[in-house]
Amino acid sequence: MINMSLLSLYKRSAFAVFALTGLNFTPAHAEQPAFAEYFSKPIVEIEDFNGAELPTTIELDRSQVSLVDKGDDRRLRVDFDADNNQGAGIVFRPQTPWDWSQYDEFAIALDARSLSERSVHVFFTIHDKNGAMHSRSVSIKPGPMTSYYSELKAADFINPEGTADVANELNQASGLRGNPPKWTSAATPFIWMWGTKNLDFSAIASINFHLQDGHGAKSIEIDKLRLIALPPEAEDPGYLSNIVDEFGQNYRADFASKVRSLEDLHAKRDQELKALDNGKAMADRSKFGGWLNGPKLKGTGYFRTQKVGERWALVDPEGYLYLATGIDSARLGDTGTITGYDFNSKYKYSKSDKGTKRSAKAEKHRFVASQMRKDMFYWLPEYGDELSNHYSYIPGGLHSGALKQGESFNFYSANLERKYGETKKESYLDDWEKVTVDRMLNWGFTSLGNWTDPRFFDNKRIPFFTHVWTTDRRYKTVSSGNDFWWALPDPFDPVYEDVVEDKVKEIAKQVKNNPWCVGVFVDNEKSFGRPETVESRYGIVIHTLGRNADYVPTKKAFTELMQEKYQDINKLNAAWETNIASWQAFAKGINDSDLNEQQLADYSAMLYLYGDEYFKTVNKVMKKYLPNHLYLGARFADWGMPIEIVKASAKHVDVVSFNLYKEGLQTKKWAFLEELDMPTIIGEFHVGSISNGHFHPGLVHAMDQQERAEMYKDYMNTIFDSPYFVGAHWFQYIDSPITGRAFDGENYNVGFVSVTDTPYPTLVEAAKELHSDMYQRTFGDAIKSLEKNK
Repeated sequence: MINMSLLSLYKRSAFAVFALTGLNFTPAHAEQPAFAEYFSKPIVEIEDFNGAELPTTIELDRSQVSLVDKGDDRRLRVDFDADNNQGAGIVFRPQTPWDWSQYDEFAIALDARSLSERSVHVFFTIHDKNGAMHSRSVSIKPGPMTSYYSELKAADFINPEGTADVANELNQASGLRGNPPKWTSAATPFIWMWGTKNLDFSAIASINFHLQDGHGAKSIEIDKLRLIALPPEAEDPGYLSNIVDEFGQNYRADFASKVRSLEDLHAKRDQELKALDNGKAMADRSKFGGWLNGPKLKGTGYFRTQKVGERWALVDPEGYLYLATGIDSARLGDTGTITGYDFNSKYKYSKSDKGTKRSAKAEKHRFVASQMRKDMFYWLPEYGDELSNHYSYIPGGLHSGALKQGESFNFYSANLERKYGETKKESYLDDWEKVTVDRMLNWGFTSLGNWTDPRFFDNKRIPFFTHVWTTDRRYKTVSSGNDFWWALPDPFDPVYEDVVEDKVKEIAKQVKNNPWCVGVFVDNEKSFGRPETVESRYGIVIHTLGRNADYVPTKKAFTELMQEKYQDINKLNAAWETNIASWQAFAKGINDSDLNEQQLADYSAMLYLYGDEYFKTVNKVMKKYLPNHLYLGARFADWGMPIEIVKASAKHVDVVSFNLYKEGLQTKKWAFLEELDMPTIIGEFHVGSISNGHFHPGLVHAMDQQERAEMYKDYMNTIFDSPYFVGAHWFQYIDSPITGRAFDGENYNVGFVSVTDTPYPTLVEAAKELHSDMYQRTFGDAIKSLEKNK
């Protein structure tokens, strides 16, 4: 237990003074010029826009451009055709690729501003002649012109351990998705997103500034597109050191909600608990969060779906219309961060060690595996001290990061113990559980989203969603050629059904036929096929056709499908314009990358067959063990939702699910839902900012917390205004650790609460406002239709 009266949190040092005043700790280095000077002395001027005509290098992609006079200067105005045009932007493409290979370390820079009241989230993507891509993004702010820069060639652009693993491309060598800036400057760095860090700089083919999507008018002005040299070393060589304070916050930054002492943490706690009013729900809510003021339909005792007029809806167990709004990951999993320590082989970490104070015995076998990671922390508890029970150990299996295994520390759970105290072992978790449910009800949410801790399953105050992973090593697998998280299951392997049965049976034991459980997602963001090319879309088919049907059940199924269609191998050859010797040769393995129209149609049929078997297998098991709960699909990623797989899912699931990290729904992209005509749900979305000391906002950027709240409401209103969507869940409840979650280094500002368990007030107020009239907005017209048809 923690002795609250004896805990002293802030060590008095020069660093603490900087942290408390909000000043950046950046020691002077007289031997190199200030970083600002590099912006005024470009090494290459790519475009200055001062000519009489538009540069010939510019290509338009669903955008318009014009030159704007600003005194003696000219700028380029870009008007993005953002509404219903995903990827609108401009491309700078030289007749001959740019050769920048002679420069040592450099960045691309430009001056820019948003022309609206809000920032514009712009992606910067650069390609070399080989097609390799490097992508970053930033929120371009309104107001005066500001310099932005993106490092392109730097000494620390290496993958952990020098690997070429695609997954590790997400991280800097530090293990963070986004690092703190190396230099003090008024300029804003673009934030690393994905791609290849090391391009062929002897032949740069294009520079692209684009939106992933957008809503409403979006325009920017840009000027002085240039290359600048980078200083030979970071202004502060320790820019990755002492970046985390005792509470897990940014040690060097100041912001309004920062917790500065234990007393401050307690004051924030007391203020919030009073405002929560024990989680009093909104007045228009039924027992299960449905629309009490709406029509009462047939109640079955469990959640179900129904089309009301022209609109799909969920119906709660009592028969009230229900919209699923909520937050994912109300749990402590994925809130720990790697400390840089590991243990030698003589120390055997046991799961029973988790949540216990570290002993001197363990410390004897502890060593520094990553000095860089170790130095990030201004404070970690000594072994045997209070709060050392929040250490844990990950013995392997980390997706990406600085280390493959090692010790972790959970600042969030430590802050819960500090905040609520401990009257008995881990009693602070009971307090956290109650406060979490109180928050959800008070803020107007109707559910706990995916990856909810099972401790909430019996709360009987707010419905919940849950999840099953079918990832396992027992069954055979297939590949899309770009299996981002894991290899794909071979659903025609009988062992796959056995595995699904084991997994679903286990979650059924936890759910216990509970009517508060809305339904179950199975799997998440599987690499079913990417949209960029024919090869990436049909990767499952292409790679499976190259394998031997004797060992690959899906290949056998593909062979049988083609045999049934063509009968004679010569007929297939005529249709495909191939020269395959026999069906035996087809079954053994074929490779053909030059696909004609008929092949594409057949590849589409085979991809559908794969998806049909996958979802059919899962649905069969779901109906056996969880017959009263909705099967909610596989949470398609926006980058992994080929229409064949989506249509296959619709045959077998109760609700089709997608994770959509955009600014909202775009009508054109989602027009296929009219043909699908299924209840649909968003499993994940978020908006983040770096205004509270984070180094990476997340996948969708806002310039500050107020804009973050406004963008949240805008996104949800596109959900409410679609006749197919029955809800959406924000990802996630708690901010990522600023030093990166242990599994893969995500260090995003995407929580409704911070690492200190402090809610973001603007986001909370936005949620309350949004939820206060969501039922009337969503179902008002549908109810009128029902009454008219009575």
